[in-house]
Amino acid sequence: MAKDPYMVLGVPKTASAEDLKKAYRKLVKLHHPDLHPGDKSATERFKEISAAYDIVGDEDKRKKFDSGEIDAEGQPKQPGQQYYRDFANRGGARHYQSQAGFEDLGDVSDLFSDLFGTAGTRGGGAAGRGRNVHYQLEIDFLTAANGGQTRITLPDGKPLNVAIPEGVAEGQTIRLKGLGQPGRNNGPAGDALIEVHVRPHPVFERKGDDVTSELALSIDEAILGAKVEAATMRGRVVVSVPKAASSGQVLRLKGKGFKTKAGAVGDQLIRLKIVSPKIVDAELEAFLTSWRERNAYNPRTEVP
Repeated sequence: MAKDPYMVLGVPKTASAEDLKKAYRKLVKLHHPDLHPGDKSATERFKEISAAYDIVGDEDKRKKFDSGEIDAEGQPKQPGQQYYRDFANRGGARHYQSQAGFEDLGDVSDLFSDLFGTAGTRGGGAAGRGRNVHYQLEIDFLTAANGGQTRITLPDGKPLNVAIPEGVAEGQTIRLKGLGQPGRNNGPAGDALIEVHVRPHPVFERKGDDVTSELALSIDEAILGAKVEAATMRGRVVVSVPKAASSGQVLRLKGKGFKTKAGAVGDQLIRLKIVSPKIVDAELEAFLTSWRERNAYNPRTEVP
């Protein structure tokens, strides 16, 4: 049985949405699997944290959990309860996907068919297309980047195995052909339109088709140059840090970003960050003192 999500995140039940987000970000930065390679306990802890935030980080689910409608795993406590709702219920369903594929929202006629159906639906015996229905879907950042599969259940109870294509963007619409309201007098069914929302990632951030991240360097790595492991959305790679690297300097990894609609792939931009050791021993202090006495280097004079 899943633990109480508030306890997992270490926040009181009265915590604001912003406090929940801050707690979640802090914990995933501590327990992200990329920071603990090979540590299964860190991986499990990360999954636990993500599952907890999936419940209380979503306004609709949080209300249901607080009122006892769903448990800590997001499952209904009352049989037959339904969680996939139309946009008329603000917040909507968050875990809704379909194998019908991703498309941009169609022409403006869709907006009218939502309200009235297509031409002829108001006529007495004429066939008419069914209304479109609207839902929302939340997916994690790496699934948006790399694609994946998931199994969901439609409001009518029908299960679907879903293929998520690479590179889906925040706000993109999924069109599920024929999964809307049934048509009138044997007319075609409407479509289901699902608006995609992508959860933020503690390491990566999307910038168009590129992705940005940060790479911490020790003083010696920055000064002497080094081969350093860095996380990408598709696994870890070794990058070459040039000599005399500075914080804020950016390394570009070609083809490590998001796949575009045209089939190209963006880049990953890695911003370097020099981190001093927490403990400066006598040898390092003596060397730097001596170096400073023999050199008059002042980086602030180079700032325009």
